[in-house]
Amino acid sequence: MSDCLEHAIRPDWRPHPRVRALVTTRRGGISTAPFDSLNLGDHVGDAPEAVAHNRALVAAMLPVAPLWLSQVHGTTVADAAQAADGVEADAAVVLGPERVCTIMTADCLPVLLARRDGQGVGAAHAGWRGLCNGVLEATVERLGGGEGVEAWLGPAIGPSAFEVGEEVRAAFMQHDPAAAAAFQPGRLPGKWWADIYLLARQRLAHAGVTAVSGGGFCTVTDAARFYSYRRERETGRMASMIWLE
Repeated sequence: MSDCLEHAIRPDWRPHPRVRALVTTRRGGISTAPFDSLNLGDHVGDAPEAVAHNRALVAAMLPVAPLWLSQVHGTTVADAAQAADGVEADAAVVLGPERVCTIMTADCLPVLLARRDGQGVGAAHAGWRGLCNGVLEATVERLGGGEGVEAWLGPAIGPSAFEVGEEVRAAFMQHDPAAAAAFQPGRLPGKWWADIYLLARQRLAHAGVTAVSGGGFCTVTDAARFYSYRRERETGRMASMIWLE
């Protein structure tokens, strides 16, 4: 068993027997500090040969190749069966076993989605901008709508670590005043503690997805397992992956 497989998180979430998912941690690779050790991001300043080796370790755990996106905090959803590595998108879906949908994060929220009938899966990169602008709704739509879709929320910055400005709170509340419940007063005037997990659940509910699991992580406080951009700035990236057998 490879080290990266030993340390990977396997969600206790089974929307359909065909669905498989895992999340890498920062452990099990060859990158050196500050990217130690299973960094999968090729845009963070790590040695290219180390990233390539780490990606090969992860690919060896999978039945088919992962799709590596170029994420830009947008709402574009790629067709993983057709897209090439490096396509600019912040989500991917696949309706068969051709490819592994993959999202990289280091505080942003990875959301894995699956149809209950086992006919499609997707992964979305839900940083606050993409989340606010509708990346989850766009991904759910590509999977055929919310009534037949379930979601799992992966490791992200927790509500006691995610302090944002008034502009972030206002952006979410402009879409839905109920988003106010996800913000608590921060340490300074005009600052707010934001619960990105609650915000995601609200947006998924608006899209018709009410079966939502996960959401019990904090990348900032769990330094042993997770990379965190807010904690370290210069750091690696983990991957959240989902596919169909």
